[in-house]
Amino acid sequence: MNIYNAEVEGLCRFLDDSVCNFYAVDTLKKMLDTAGFKALEQGDAWRLHRGGKYYVTKNGSAIFAFIVGDGSANDGFKIISAHSDSPCFRIKPKPEMLTDGNIIKLNTEVYGGPILYTWFDRPLSIAGRVLLKGTDALHPVTRLVRFDRPLLTIPHLAIHFNRAVNEGNPLSRQKDMLPVIGAVRNAVEKDGLVMRTVAERLGIEVADILDMDLSLYDTTKACRVGLNDEFISSGRLDDLSMVHAAVSALLNVAGGQPMTRVMAIFDNEETGSGTKQGAASPVLMNIMRRITDSLGGNEEDYLRAVANSFMISADNAHGVHPNYVEKQDPTNHPVLGGGPVIKINANCKYMTDADSAAVFKSICAEAGVPCQYFVNHSDVAGGSTLGNILTSQIDLRGVDMGAALWAMHSVRETASCADHIYTIKAFTRFYEL
Repeated sequence: MNIYNAEVEGLCRFLDDSVCNFYAVDTLKKMLDTAGFKALEQGDAWRLHRGGKYYVTKNGSAIFAFIVGDGSANDGFKIISAHSDSPCFRIKPKPEMLTDGNIIKLNTEVYGGPILYTWFDRPLSIAGRVLLKGTDALHPVTRLVRFDRPLLTIPHLAIHFNRAVNEGNPLSRQKDMLPVIGAVRNAVEKDGLVMRTVAERLGIEVADILDMDLSLYDTTKACRVGLNDEFISSGRLDDLSMVHAAVSALLNVAGGQPMTRVMAIFDNEETGSGTKQGAASPVLMNIMRRITDSLGGNEEDYLRAVANSFMISADNAHGVHPNYVEKQDPTNHPVLGGGPVIKINANCKYMTDADSAAVFKSICAEAGVPCQYFVNHSDVAGGSTLGNILTSQIDLRGVDMGAALWAMHSVRETASCADHIYTIKAFTRFYEL
């Protein structure tokens, strides 16, 4: 029984279009432009209007969209935050390495914490941004580049050379994980191969390229799986499924709200958020201050607005694995299809407390969707996410949540179609309150 659902189909298209952080932001910009949002620049003076729809980008890899409230400067903000990046491989400068038979492999560096062996023997390609000469040294021109066809693969060593591979196989990131891009006729063709390939793709001269941020991605499309098409299989579900849910909710809601509604999509969560476009930077705080100023507010109004605000930090959660139930907490088993997952941690790795959990549970109840809890097994240390990092800049009330996934940080993760629909409903209700 294959039931078409617009939200799920929209998520699959979004995942296929957003092959890296830069393309995720570019895709969001196009969606916001179509919906009548106005692009702002951080270096310009902002003249915002009540009820106006705006967005601003940072580094081309983070984006912040908002609908200005119709109320006073101190009415506050309703914020949904998520992140644009996912674990992958980044291509190093001068990456070409010649091997026997004039085979070229590329020198790469692991970004974040991927499950390395899931990247073997897959059709991979390249996407990212290219910086070109501009009018002066301080203002290079940015172009996005994406190769839609498979260009690379990371070949696994045959079992005949490692009979113990299925008994545990430690991997070297520098030796085992290097992708092959092709064969050349001679060694002379090795140097600058990637740069020449990019230049040809963009129709520019190699001499115009100053630098590049390029990542590998799996070219296999997002798809639905399961007897009843109940699951989604794709790369980058963590955290682009939450990004898609957030933008869907923002585009669903009408005007006429006293509070300002914000969608904050940061970059570099997978590496600690410590960049100018990451959640540990003051970028969101500065945007909130500028919105307050545009509504005629002052510092006192900003502080009152923060006190009246609430944030949903949306980053996916670990669903109970059918083969590893013992890895979960004994009494809290978030299941795929069971609704949004509230994430809590006694050592404050998440921003959730009883107050914010109560708020989110009430939002879910009003939206008519179920919700569930994730708590770490007490013998297993958990990670952190956007919520508690943001509160080092802004003393917000808020909840950490996400949709349950299998195989988080694999090259392909699995989520529930129902959970994505539930999450959009909950986010939409939050913006409507």
